[in-house]
Amino acid sequence: MKRKPAPELAREVGAFLEMLQAERGASKNTVLAYSADLLDLQKFLILRKQGPTTADATALRAYLKKLDYLGMTPRTVARRLSVMRQFFRFLLAERLREDDPASTLDSPKLGRPLPKVLSRVEVDRLIAAAEAKGGIDGGRLETLLEILYGSGLRVSELVGLPITAAERDPSMLIVRGKGAKDRMVPLSDPARVAIARWLKVRAAVFTEGETSRYLFPSRGRTGHLTRQRFAQLLKEAALAAGIDPARVSPHVLRHAFASHLLEAGADLRSVQLMLGHADIATTEIYTHVLPEKVRSLVEDHHPLAKPSTKPSARPSTTRKRPPPAGGAG
Repeated sequence: MKRKPAPELAREVGAFLEMLQAERGASKNTVLAYSADLLDLQKFLILRKQGPTTADATALRAYLKKLDYLGMTPRTVARRLSVMRQFFRFLLAERLREDDPASTLDSPKLGRPLPKVLSRVEVDRLIAAAEAKGGIDGGRLETLLEILYGSGLRVSELVGLPITAAERDPSMLIVRGKGAKDRMVPLSDPARVAIARWLKVRAAVFTEGETSRYLFPSRGRTGHLTRQRFAQLLKEAALAAGIDPARVSPHVLRHAFASHLLEAGADLRSVQLMLGHADIATTEIYTHVLPEKVRSLVEDHHPLAKPSTKPSARPSTTRKRPPPAGGAG
C-alpha cells in the first residue's frame, strides 16, 4: 500500500516563512523548525477540513491536547504554541484573516529549569583532554573550547567564525548573532594563545591551492565544522576527561561562561551583552544557580548581617586559567 505524500505547505505558511527571513533575519535552522511545526499543524487541520484562514480556536485547542497526549513536554508544547501565535498574528496583520484564533489559547505551565553548569575544574579537564589529544584535531578542539568558554558564543556563532575574526591577534571578537545583529565580545588570553597555535597548523587541513574563509574549515557542505560534529567531539573529550558526556554540550559551556563570570563579580548587564540576549530576563536565570554567592553577598555586605563566624581565610583553588573574559563588573 502506497503511503500518501505529505501535503505541501499552504501558501499562507510560505508567506509567513518568507517574512521571517526578510524582516526578522531568521536563521535557516529557525525557518526549518517553524516550517516543520506549521506543517504538522496544517496536517491536523486538514483532517478537520480546516486551513490557516478557517481554523478556529476549538481546533487549535484540540491540536494542543493532541500534542500533550503524544507525550510532548510542556516546553515543547509552549514552543509550538508560540509559533502558532506568531503565524496567526501575521495572518491578521496581512488581512488574510479577520480574527486571531490563537489569542485565546492558554500557555502550558512551565517549571523554570536551571541551566546545567560545569565547574571550573571540569572545564579545565575538558580543555586538558583536548590538548592531550594533540595533532590537528586536538588543536582545533582546544581552540574551540577556549573560545566557547572564554567568550560564551552560541555554537552556531562559534563554528561559523570567519578567519578574519582571528586576524591581528584580536582582544575582541565581532560576532554576528541572532537577527543578523553584530556584537563585540572580549577574547580571553588563553583563547588568543590557542588561536595563534591553531592558525599555524590550520594550513595542514588544505591541499595545495585550497583556501577557506572560515576559522574552522571543513570539506562538508557548509564549508565549516558543523554544530553536530563539534557536539560529538565534545562528548569524546568529556569521556577522556572522566566527565559524564550527558552533562556536556556546547550550550553547557556557554552556561558555564555566564555562571562563572557572575561568580567572579561581573554585572548582569555586561553578561547580557556578551551573550547577545535581547532581554535581560533571559540572563537572570543564571542568578538562580549561584545560591552560595548570593548568600555570601548578604552575609558579607548587608548592614544588619551578623558578624561572620567563618574563618578569615578560605582555602584557595588552583586553576590553569582565570575566569572567562570580562571578569569583574
